[in-house]
Amino acid sequence: MDVALGGTFDPVHDGHRRLFERAFELGDVTVGLTSDELAPKTRSVDRNVRPFDERKAALADELEAIAADYDREFEIRKLTKPTGIATEPQFDYLIVSPETREGGDRINEIRRERGHDPLEVVVVPHLLADDGDIISSTRIVQGEIDEHGTVVDED
Repeated sequence: MDVALGGTFDPVHDGHRRLFERAFELGDVTVGLTSDELAPKTRSVDRNVRPFDERKAALADELEAIAADYDREFEIRKLTKPTGIATEPQFDYLIVSPETREGGDRINEIRRERGHDPLEVVVVPHLLADDGDIISSTRIVQGEIDEHGTVVDED
């Protein structure tokens, strides 16, 4: 089975790792990584995002270990539009988080228009930080939590 997922992944955190693990449980994985032009457009908060090549290298490091655990292959491709790679016919599954579920529905609309079978959209629940709020890259960049959801001591 072929699995697609996409994002900016800057920085990678335990919530992302949960997405990756679920994807590798299902099959070989293609990750669409937002381009430098697309990344700011997908953010709900204006913040610095590292350049594509830096994000790709960090993501590859993360994926190598998880892929090996599941004996799966992976590929990282540049996303230039939000519906990205998942509209291509070869995929069977799309991994999303709760806030990107609607994007999965839109991708399936495009697939139907193109005569492709719809993807099975797999929603992976958010992982919560120690303070009960969602682990997010924005919260990490803002210094609220670390990549594992541990609240950063302000002292």
